[in-house]
Amino acid sequence: MRRLIAVAALSLTALLGGAGTALAHNVLIGSDPTEGAQLEVGPQQVRLTFDQPVRAGEGYNTVNVVGPDGTYWTDGAVQVDGTSVTAPVRQLGPAGTYTIGYRILSADGHPVPGKVTFTLTKPGGGTPAQPPQAQQEQQSADSGGMPVWPWVLGAVVLVGVGLTLALRMGRPTGKS
Repeated sequence: MRRLIAVAALSLTALLGGAGTALAHNVLIGSDPTEGAQLEVGPQQVRLTFDQPVRAGEGYNTVNVVGPDGTYWTDGAVQVDGTSVTAPVRQLGPAGTYTIGYRILSADGHPVPGKVTFTLTKPGGGTPAQPPQAQQEQQSADSGGMPVWPWVLGAVVLVGVGLTLALRMGRPTGKS
């Protein structure tokens, strides 16, 4: 019985202890404009900086600047350069709170969403962009890394094999 408990404890420790770094998603460590910034003039681009390189690829990464009235202000393709993601922005319109919404493909292959807000204190003279295509948003939402279920299934099989071997090895053979 002691062997069974020892094998089960070692198996669980190996499964849970080794998974920490493999599941690390990118983390936003900086933005321009910064969270909560008060701006008199809107930025020409937004820059998001992450702790790990962002996977580049068409359709993987999206950045949208949404105004206080729900209109979109991003004007062009998202650019990825290592840990930095940038998107061009039109001249902003009404004063108020703007939200930079993003969804990037993390270094580990999983999508990472988030947002940063800033306030435009004086209205600009810009006109909003067309809303992003719903199809592109769905494609971005569906793109991701490997699903979790194969890892869970593998862990269950591994623990089952370990327990079976421990039980068989722990039985007396009947010979003296």
